[in-house]
Amino acid sequence: MVISLNLNPSVPKLPRIENKQAVDVRYMLIPPYAGAHISWNAETNELVYDLEEPVLQDKEKDALKRIENALFELININITVENTPEATIAYLDKTSRLLISELNIAISEESYQKLFYYLYRDFVGMNEIEALLKDYFIEDIECNGIGSPLYVIHRVYRNIRTNVVFHDLDKLAGFVEKLAQRAGRYISYAQPLLDGSLPDGSRVNASYTKDVTSKGPTFTIRKFTKIPWTPTQLLSFNSISPEMLAYFWLLIEHKSSILVAGGTGSGKTTLLNALAFFIPPEARVVSIEDTREINLPRENWLPSVARPSVGSSKVGEIDLFALLKASFRQTPDYLIVGEVRGKEAFVLFQGMASGHASLSTMHADSVDTLIKRLETPPIELSPSLVNTLDCVAVATHAVINQKETRKLKEIVEIVNVNGDGTAIVNTPFIWDPAQDKFFFRKQSKVLEKISTRTGIPLATLQNELVIRSKLLYHLYQKKIFGFEEIGKIVNLYHKDPAAVLAQYPVDA
Repeated sequence: MVISLNLNPSVPKLPRIENKQAVDVRYMLIPPYAGAHISWNAETNELVYDLEEPVLQDKEKDALKRIENALFELININITVENTPEATIAYLDKTSRLLISELNIAISEESYQKLFYYLYRDFVGMNEIEALLKDYFIEDIECNGIGSPLYVIHRVYRNIRTNVVFHDLDKLAGFVEKLAQRAGRYISYAQPLLDGSLPDGSRVNASYTKDVTSKGPTFTIRKFTKIPWTPTQLLSFNSISPEMLAYFWLLIEHKSSILVAGGTGSGKTTLLNALAFFIPPEARVVSIEDTREINLPRENWLPSVARPSVGSSKVGEIDLFALLKASFRQTPDYLIVGEVRGKEAFVLFQGMASGHASLSTMHADSVDTLIKRLETPPIELSPSLVNTLDCVAVATHAVINQKETRKLKEIVEIVNVNGDGTAIVNTPFIWDPAQDKFFFRKQSKVLEKISTRTGIPLATLQNELVIRSKLLYHLYQKKIFGFEEIGKIVNLYHKDPAAVLAQYPVDA
């Protein structure tokens, strides 16, 4: 018999329901056995996420336990998980059926199919959270310890409590060990903290003992987005205005340097990925990250990821600083650094000063805070180096009409940073939370700088900003959101604007 697990289901279209009490949606995660049910819980007055899995009878539970015990002694699953999913499933299926025969377990084919879901989930997958990891709409998975329900951050419905709970301390500790093993890291009572990446690129942070976290082992998984949000998708969420995107498009085309600032979960990396769509198609891009999150629709791209050390001796460690220094020998036209935190900032800003266009993110909730972080330990940049930065985009997490959302709060141009660390800035774009509207002031110091450097009249740049903002809004209205489709349109515009505007006409 053929195993009926579907590990690549289609992504459903979920309704954006303003009234949370009216939410009642179901969709499959691992068809036909695991699904999600999101609904309003009247008792707790909140949305809940119920993971629905096959219900086993007592006889089936006993059979599953016997098969699992035998499998633990028989196979090395580390070998199988490195294979293709199809080969892994075939291997596990063949081995399980042999064990059922040898152990003389009498179960129907229908029961076996249900049992196999759990065998795959626990041996090849990530146990209780395997289906959650398969949910396209989940961004983060959070476990706060023993006896606490897992929480997820959902793309559509945001923070939701789930029905998944770890009740056994040893089982949760074993799962954290599995996370460490899959991340190629080590965790123990001596080294109880884990920070690494799963094979799919998702970032995992975990703790191992009650000495560190009072509820026992914990973990947080930030899922890797294989297909990032496109600029027009950000427009559909009203996270940014067409004029803002057109402004970034012009700046990136003319090799300006941009920092995206914001707090945790404010959408910094999401915005960075969207802005990277505007890099000219022929340009060479080098990206440097702790954990792989950047995904670009281009071929001439060298993605670099830092490598952690082995043990406490720092043997084999390749950090962002080392990668960044090496990157300048890779002749990049554009340099993207996932996040600036320490000494690598000096090299990045030296690159900006030498003419390398750079994009990066940084934890800061305002431009003043960002400049202070850049000028104080551990970074300690001189004001003259901070001056090489063209603009800062400040992203924020906001609640509008009782709905959580992400907004680009403002775009601030760095005009001059004085010797005492104070900055003269210009703010051409701002979001007004009271009206939930974006406002645009035409005066732009960076466009003036581009005009001076390139000889392109300022009026021409301003007119181009208007045309591109109308084009992006036109694409949004036509619901053109696809990763590859938007990439092709933007790339064609770099080569032949008239051809794009002929296909997608806008008023001049």
